[in-house]
Amino acid sequence: MKASQFFISTLKEAPADAEVASHQLMMRAGMIKKLGAGIYNYMPMGLRVIRKVEAIVRDEMNRAGAVEMTMPVIQPAEFWQETGRFESMGPELLRIKDRHGRDFVVQPTSEEVVTDVVRQDIKSYKQLPKNLYQIQTKFRDERRPRFGLMRGREFIMKDAYSFDRDQTAAKASYQVMAAAYRRIFDRFGLRYRAVAADSGAIGGDLSEEFQVIAATGEDAIVYCPTSDYAANMEKAEALAPQGARQAALQPLTKTPTPGKATCTDVAELLDIPIQRTVKSLVLAVDPGEPTVRMDLGLSGATTARPSIYLLLLRGDHDMNEVKVRKIKGLSNFRMATSDEIEGCFGCRPGYLGPINRQGGWATGLLQDQTAIHLVVDREVAVLSDWVCGANEAGFHLTGVNWGRDLPEPELIADIRNVVAGDASPDGQGVLAIERGIEVGHVFYLGTKYSQAMNATFLGENGKPQFFEMGCYGIGITRLPAAAIEQNHDERGIVWPDAIAPFTVVLCPISPDRFPEVAAAASKLYAELLAAGVDVILDDRNERPGAMFADWELIGVPHRITIGDRGIKDGQLEYQHRRDEASTKVGVAEAFTFLKGKLAV
Repeated sequence: MKASQFFISTLKEAPADAEVASHQLMMRAGMIKKLGAGIYNYMPMGLRVIRKVEAIVRDEMNRAGAVEMTMPVIQPAEFWQETGRFESMGPELLRIKDRHGRDFVVQPTSEEVVTDVVRQDIKSYKQLPKNLYQIQTKFRDERRPRFGLMRGREFIMKDAYSFDRDQTAAKASYQVMAAAYRRIFDRFGLRYRAVAADSGAIGGDLSEEFQVIAATGEDAIVYCPTSDYAANMEKAEALAPQGARQAALQPLTKTPTPGKATCTDVAELLDIPIQRTVKSLVLAVDPGEPTVRMDLGLSGATTARPSIYLLLLRGDHDMNEVKVRKIKGLSNFRMATSDEIEGCFGCRPGYLGPINRQGGWATGLLQDQTAIHLVVDREVAVLSDWVCGANEAGFHLTGVNWGRDLPEPELIADIRNVVAGDASPDGQGVLAIERGIEVGHVFYLGTKYSQAMNATFLGENGKPQFFEMGCYGIGITRLPAAAIEQNHDERGIVWPDAIAPFTVVLCPISPDRFPEVAAAASKLYAELLAAGVDVILDDRNERPGAMFADWELIGVPHRITIGDRGIKDGQLEYQHRRDEASTKVGVAEAFTFLKGKLAV
């Protein structure tokens, strides 16, 4: 390709709404252009990157035995209604009507449609296993699209779906895909981690995320530097502390803490480690229907109050919402309102605790005597002489102890985020945390969708069985943005060879004035093309500074500069995008030298 024939449109400054590096640089390098909120044109330079990502993904998916197809972007709502997701997915699912008033959706994913395809055509266990995939446009109506292709509304995704006869076969298919994903991300040339993950709303109980490591990543990745353990923050287990709880040494004391409503402030005031403080979080679970019950001795139909849960965590720890939702009764929790909290505890947030003003368990604080359900984090369960709110503004209790001041906790659970330095769940060291950008996810789904859609085949016993399914996604258009977040500097993008828009750029200096420069550039260009190298020749006759700035911004990894003085000395200049200075290369050796660099 010659630059004069290509579409190059670089900018000196990024648009004001471009917040992160990838968004800024993709706009400045002319790779994308905004059309609407979260919707972008993929310009020729950016599309070349996307096509290279697709090619690697397609190659490895085919190698793993998956079969490509394409499913419609616009899908009839009836399939989504079968699984209940037409209602449950919320406003991110874009719902539309045709001219006849029939409901449709703009696909964010295609579990329903692919399950319908398979239930129509796969009738026997003898036709299994099957893995169907597509590389297709998706749409999710993000409330707040931002960060360019990192969180857009329209995007391209590779989604694959495996169908098997039983759990054993399905889990084997899952492992084949997990291995294929590792090959894919190895070929991209990016630093990444495959981490154990929670399956979330899509379902399933075996799941891994593929995270590109980047300081600007939205996700926290937990790993053990001395073992293979890795998980996302939602999945990472905080182990129970080892050893017995220490004996109580302090008396229970009501201590003035005026204006100190946070654990940090209380610890500073009392001159104690924050690890000895306990924070109280109040959750509410709304009832499904009105109930009939006794209220203060009067019978009658009433609107049921929400169930109230008091969670206790160490002052320096944060609640893990995913873990909490897995506790029985808490799958649909919400944070309690200020009115609900004051109605239950007689105190505003900041001074809450599990002991009431009369020195008893806080259940008595509820006006109608409904129990407050207590959930205690593992770390809090082994604390002694701890500090918590006194359920009275301006006061905390010090010297609190289980078994003496309040009953031993009945429900102890892992409800917190892990922190760096925690013991690794595999027992092989301690945990570290880094940031990552999720670009791929693999799930074992089981029969979640096949049961909902009555998708069956005849098993070896001649009886109908539900398909065991897996699903596997890669964010095709998100991956280039993640690659840029990991690989950029003050001059622009630094692409890995495998997904760069061009692998090599040839930069002749003033070829219109120096025929020998033009001839040397054309000869090397022809040799590289013949060898299958993805090369672009910049024949625009730009000034050297402007030309180099363009290609450094665009991020082409390998640059050869051909100048009049160098040609007279029989030399060209090579510079990798990460190099600080160029390297002299003989004109006769340039092709072999460059081929060697590309083979590394």
